Amino acid sequence: MIRRELEYFFGAIRFFTRLPVPGWVGHSAEALSHSARYFPAVGLVVGGIGALVYWLALHLWPQPVAVLLSMAATLYATGGFHEDGLSDTADGLGGGWDKQRILDIMKDSRVGSYGVIAMVLALLGKFVLLSSLEPALVPLALLAGHAVSRFCATTLLATMDYVRDDALSKAKPLATRMSARALLVALCFAIAPLAALPLWKALAGVALAAMLTLWLVGKFRRWLGGYTGDCLGATQQLAEIGFYLGLAANMAVLVP
Repeated sequence: MIRRELEYFFGAIRFFTRLPVPGWVGHSAEALSHSARYFPAVGLVVGGIGALVYWLALHLWPQPVAVLLSMAATLYATGGFHEDGLSDTADGLGGGWDKQRILDIMKDSRVGSYGVIAMVLALLGKFVLLSSLEPALVPLALLAGHAVSRFCATTLLATMDYVRDDALSKAKPLATRMSARALLVALCFAIAPLAALPLWKALAGVALAAMLTLWLVGKFRRWLGGYTGDCLGATQQLAEIGFYLGLAANMAVLVP
């Protein structure tokens, strides 16, 4: 039982990051579909890498430099996996006029102007927002932001249909609907890091992450009738930015 769950966890690590996993971990479409419950846990690992790099760098350089290095570390750990999904989704929704055309553009390996703009704004947005936080809050923000945003993406697996028919699609094994039990496991990993944050900041971050997720879900339902792997990456990116927006918001305005 424990070994099987560990295999699912490491399977998620292997799929969503470039981090090494034990040699005994197998690979199958069935195992990958079960690993979805551990996507927020992968976020904790990636966020933990960013938090560690930030903490170490902060002893040598100003906060913006430490934030930049932490972002570089997380990008290296994931290979820009989710950023690529955001870029493809922006190109598809920005340049397509019907479902098939949007899907074709999203599958194209070339990056268009919408994709470039989306990636630049996302990276700059995260850099500015994290640099604006109190230095001691940034490691907690990275842990929670990466976990919560991946849970937001996970909700698509439980509530929407996968729309690509291509059996060779990398995300095809994730097309199986998540069970309520699996979603609850994922939620536990997303909630855990929130306990270390100030209550109102955590609530504001979750609220904005949820709002941006719902906004994207509306677009996916309207134009695609479901989701693709790129849609999951785009949701993670926007939810992460939304979470940081909530943390950086002026609480004096939000809380009387």
